[in-house]
Amino acid sequence: MRLDKYLKVSRLIKRRTVANEACDAGRVLINDKPAKASTAVKVGDKIEIQFGTRTVKVEVTSIAETVKKDEAKDMYKDL
Repeated sequence: MRLDKYLKVSRLIKRRTVANEACDAGRVLINDKPAKASTAVKVGDKIEIQFGTRTVKVEVTSIAETVKKDEAKDMYKDL
């Protein structure tokens, strides 16, 4: 699954366009490397997102095309 779509489906970022912009600005890292929006996300990848002064680090635990709001948190594990 593409990184921008994963960020939207897992609700780490609300909109896919915002996820795209964050990737283009270099604020999203996968396994400590800057990632483009089209980068493929796999189970076990570590994603780091910088929101201004706050940094969110998560590990991908599952990938799904669509999930309910309640189940979105099950797609990743906070680090």
